[in-house]
Amino acid sequence: MHRARSYVASMTPAPPITAEQLLHTSVPDKRVELVRGVLVVREPPGLRHGRIAMSLASRLADHVRRHALGQVYAEAGFHLAHDPDTVRAPDVAFIAAARVPDPEPADFATLAPDLVVEVLSPGDRPGETLAKVGDWLEAGTRLVWVVDPARRLTRVYRGDGTEDRVTADAALGGEDVVPGFSCPLDGVL
Repeated sequence: MHRARSYVASMTPAPPITAEQLLHTSVPDKRVELVRGVLVVREPPGLRHGRIAMSLASRLADHVRRHALGQVYAEAGFHLAHDPDTVRAPDVAFIAAARVPDPEPADFATLAPDLVVEVLSPGDRPGETLAKVGDWLEAGTRLVWVVDPARRLTRVYRGDGTEDRVTADAALGGEDVVPGFSCPLDGVL
């Protein structure tokens, strides 16, 4: 009588990807981030997402430029953690003038921006979004706006652990991170 042998394929996890390797990784027509050494691939955002991100970025950039407060970036990569590496790319980011790298690196900045704006897309999962917020705050970001076009509101997360909700009939404020900035949320939704 023959005994059947069962074999279990052993799956060895792939080694973590580094931020340096990410610079040379191309996934056509996709957006990529690196989360604790794992490549995260996403679909490009939709049209509404792009309009909202651009509207907030342009309003923020105009204010920042007028008052010489720093720099605003769109979809730039930020190297937030090492070994394993995490590189996140928000829709919009602001870095205060005193913290803008000089010279600006051609690759990822190795600092957390002062303000991050994430615009939700229909396929975004709440747990993944909160993980992003956690990564930003843990790395030192002082203010995170998560704009939810479907619910017509923005959740505001702060480095001190406090949170607020801004509805479409109110304004997003830069607080002490982007002094003097105010934008009616309904104007960008």
